Amino acid sequence: MIEHQTHSSQRPARAVVIGAGGFVGGAIVQRLQNENVPVLGLTRREVDLLQEGAAKKLAGLLHADDAVAFVAALAPARHAAALMQNLVMAEQLIAALSVQPVAHLVYISSDAVYADAANPVTERSCRQPSTMHGMMHAARELMLKAEAKAPLAVLRPSLLYGARDPHNGYGPNRFRRLAAKGEPITLFGDGEEQRDHVDVDDVARLTSLVLAHRSRGELNVATGTSISFREVAELVVKLTGRPVEIRGTLRQNPITHRHFDITECLKAFPQFRYTPLRDGLARAVRESAGAPQ
Repeated sequence: MIEHQTHSSQRPARAVVIGAGGFVGGAIVQRLQNENVPVLGLTRREVDLLQEGAAKKLAGLLHADDAVAFVAALAPARHAAALMQNLVMAEQLIAALSVQPVAHLVYISSDAVYADAANPVTERSCRQPSTMHGMMHAARELMLKAEAKAPLAVLRPSLLYGARDPHNGYGPNRFRRLAAKGEPITLFGDGEEQRDHVDVDDVARLTSLVLAHRSRGELNVATGTSISFREVAELVVKLTGRPVEIRGTLRQNPITHRHFDITECLKAFPQFRYTPLRDGLARAVRESAGAPQ
């Protein structure tokens, strides 16, 4: 659950986005700039959180009235070494905040912290990650809650898509790239698994709202509507306008659906509306047209 420390929207004195060079961090920076919020975007070129002395360097860049969005991560974390590196990054941030406290902290986590069987998922659902990636985010959340002194908001997005996604993971982003090249889309099984897909710009808009209200607590970032991967593939093919084959395969793993109850988001931000999947995918197709796939 999330609570607002200010009832009216108030622009932060400055927003510091750690991980500004990434897919999500870049979207947050763009949104805040569009809303005329003073922004300091930090990438690993400015502060590499895996390097010795990073905490001291970061502390020197922060101000007491800053609102910090922590997005930097080595993702997806698929093995133990990546998990440990991500924890070191969080440790460096905590050390920096102990030297230079800030007014507000927002951490972009993941719905991977929840148990696979948690349906419908709410902010009260059991945190029982089944992957290294989920374990990494769960551990980071715990570290920040225990040791970061600033008011903390944790946002947990579901599966993200957008034109600038670098990971090419199974789902809208991979399907869009394959369709653009006229190559077949291969599904796991018949693509019957249902998931909730979120436009990365919606994460940026919600982050801006959380910063503006100095919110604290936990909030899932999901539309509340789950559809099958086959439906996503069919929609992508229709939007690209190319004759692309959609292939099923023999399923090796059990089917796992994921559905969200977004009551808490509706309570916290009653005017907020998620981007419909068709509209978000159509924009991603337009924005990526002509770009290297």
